[in-house]
Amino acid sequence: MQLIGRSLVVFGLLMVCLGMLLMFYDKIPFIGKLPGDINVKKDNFQFYFPITTSVIISIILSLIMWLISYLNRK
Repeated sequence: MQLIGRSLVVFGLLMVCLGMLLMFYDKIPFIGKLPGDINVKKDNFQFYFPITTSVIISIILSLIMWLISYLNRK
């Protein structure tokens, strides 16, 4: 039961961090403007795909999840 409680607290903290990131997304200077992010603008069309940003966020989230699982094993 203690493990479930700890997991819920960690999940809640991650949700708070994600919410703060979404609130201040426009004010973070490097997100979405990294080399490798695709941005195509035509007359009546715009396509944006942040490949590099997605990879970096994925690496960060993977490290956080690894840390959580490592701490839960002890």
